[in-house]
Amino acid sequence: MIEENEMMFPPPGRTPQEDTAAVMKFYKLPKSFPNEVLEEARHVGERLKDPGKRLDLRKRFIFTCDPQSARDYDDALSLETDRRGNRVLGVHIADVSHFVPPGGALDREAYRRSTSVYLADRVVPMLPEELSNGVCSLVPGEDRLAFSVFMTFDKSGEMVKRVFAKSIIRSKARFTYEQVMKVIKGGAEGPSGAKLGRREATVIREIAALAQELRSARFASGALDIEMPEAEVILDEEGEMTGLVTRPYDESHQMIEECMVAANEAVAKELWSKGVKILARLHEPPEEEKLLMLRADMRGLGVKMGNIANQKVLAQFLKSIKSNPLYPTLAMMVLRSMKRAVYDSTNMGHFGLAKRFYAHFTSPIRRYPDLTLHRQLAAYLEGGVAKARVQPRLLAKWAEHTSEREQTAAEAERGLLEIKKYRLLEEQLNTRQILDYDAVVVKCAPFGCFVEIQELAVSGLVHVSLLSRKFVTYNESDHSLSAPGGGSWRIGDRIRVHVAKVDFRTRRIDFTPVDRTFLNRKPPRKPTKGRL
Repeated sequence: MIEENEMMFPPPGRTPQEDTAAVMKFYKLPKSFPNEVLEEARHVGERLKDPGKRLDLRKRFIFTCDPQSARDYDDALSLETDRRGNRVLGVHIADVSHFVPPGGALDREAYRRSTSVYLADRVVPMLPEELSNGVCSLVPGEDRLAFSVFMTFDKSGEMVKRVFAKSIIRSKARFTYEQVMKVIKGGAEGPSGAKLGRREATVIREIAALAQELRSARFASGALDIEMPEAEVILDEEGEMTGLVTRPYDESHQMIEECMVAANEAVAKELWSKGVKILARLHEPPEEEKLLMLRADMRGLGVKMGNIANQKVLAQFLKSIKSNPLYPTLAMMVLRSMKRAVYDSTNMGHFGLAKRFYAHFTSPIRRYPDLTLHRQLAAYLEGGVAKARVQPRLLAKWAEHTSEREQTAAEAERGLLEIKKYRLLEEQLNTRQILDYDAVVVKCAPFGCFVEIQELAVSGLVHVSLLSRKFVTYNESDHSLSAPGGGSWRIGDRIRVHVAKVDFRTRRIDFTPVDRTFLNRKPPRKPTKGRL
């Protein structure tokens, strides 16, 4: 019989190759598109013949920048200078709304899914390939329909003007992050090894410089700088995990992020401030109780935080721990104290980004809220505030549904990654090829300490019976463990461990310290129950 708490976890497949199918079934993710959706998708190309009135930007230097593995490109950038010497940043987003009219089969399915789901070995897209990789993808050298946001920044980096327009563009180049990073550092090589012209290279560097200004201004306003490296699981042909690749988060990634944040803010501010309610991207401040617990945990580590109820103090604290060797652990502790960002139809504001106005506009290929915002902005430009308004009950329904779908997608993505990591450690036990890992203590409890292997981004328990032959005491005052005559364990301590037990049913991993000399070379005792 399956216990109730076991249903919290997605089950693994019978084999590694079946893990994805098992996770998709558990979270009820769609395997394919209905026939009526595919039929409508087959005809979307016909809409290119009737683009409507648009701003022609095909002669401008517009480019995309995405990961090497990206298959669809829904955002592009440009930069020009106006007569006053101000910088005019152009963010050009694929005009998905032109191809997906409200109420059609494509629209109904996009709403039902609400978001693309990025699993370890496949993508469950919100829209069929004819759109996501076809007419809506801003591929270089092809005419594409876009929704452009033009933001004018003065010499101090202040946005002094914003203009929106339906447009037609022709991307001049598709860059990867690595290629853009080389240009930022002074190189002049473009895609396929082609040499960039001086103007093109200058544009990229100036956008990158503007992005750093915007980034600095955000952090000065109290935005939270929590940079957690993005890890990508590497799988072999059998579906087995062979390792993790950590992706850098350098100036090229920051350039794209800041430009998208600026465009999202500009659209949200334009509509919300004019009385048009939208699906806002809401991130509320953390609860006081969570902050008190965070301060207590940090105090146990000897880390002082100050009055972190003040957003700027919290932001300054995150900046101050960047060089701390325990930064990943400390940053994750702060992150866990935060509320989850959601979509909301009645409130506005993003605590983490320190933005009063914020919504999602820049990814309509993979997020339904962005598509709704495109439609409202288009209606606003064509007919003013009255035409752009949506019934409050409908907005509320959209907000609840899209937030739920986003949460499901996140759980599915994490669930599959977790299964692959558990399989990796289980295989070590089965083959007796057990590896040692550096771990960090992230929590202590009366029955042991929880550790995190940052190399794998996986956590587990080291039971007290494996820490010392003597009685181990839990100290509530500083959340630590200690044994008579020496030996103590507290949050932030480093410990070398290897896997001792993997339990898929309860989603628990037990670890054993590598240094077990106190056990007089006796085999480790059988780990007892503990919860992750």
